Amino acid sequence: MQPPEEADDAELLAACRAGRQDAWSALVRRYQRLVYTVPRRAGLPEAAAADVFQTTFERLLQHLHRIEDAARVRAWLVTTARRETLRWLELAGRTVPGDEPTADGGPSLLDAMADPAPQPDALLSGLQQHEQLRRAVDQLDPRARQFVEFVFLQDEPPSYAEIAAHLGIAEGSIGPTRARVLAKLRALLEKQGG
Repeated sequence: MQPPEEADDAELLAACRAGRQDAWSALVRRYQRLVYTVPRRAGLPEAAAADVFQTTFERLLQHLHRIEDAARVRAWLVTTARRETLRWLELAGRTVPGDEPTADGGPSLLDAMADPAPQPDALLSGLQQHEQLRRAVDQLDPRARQFVEFVFLQDEPPSYAEIAAHLGIAEGSIGPTRARVLAKLRALLEKQGG
């Protein structure tokens, strides 16, 4: 098997099933942001999100041999994190003090929490796509990654003059550079199956 960080999900799962700790660590690192995002977006505090994270990966470890299609591990993790988040919200609804209206008659603490309804599939799909894109950007060479971060991840799109000055390239080379970087990114995403 190639280094765990470069292995695809099928290779990682096979290595995890064989008891390789380095493969398990790589799998957790690969999906940690995605899994942690589910409870945080549902409004859970950081400590509860950490509990959901830990339980989700504990369940994965228990069910490694049941996951037949390695391409589904991402969806399995998101679904498990969502279920654990809902379970936590249900338990919190029964045990968290402060389920009474506030002194000013406003909503209780539980009423102010995020809606415990399952997240729409579109949101989960978006989270998965975001994670795939982040992994692809992480695999770009440093110069291409810098280009993506400066050109595409700004609140306000920079002008060609700002891009040229920041990256130390001619304005006329921005378009071709963008095309090359996007082609690399597209190839990485296709390699991931995205």
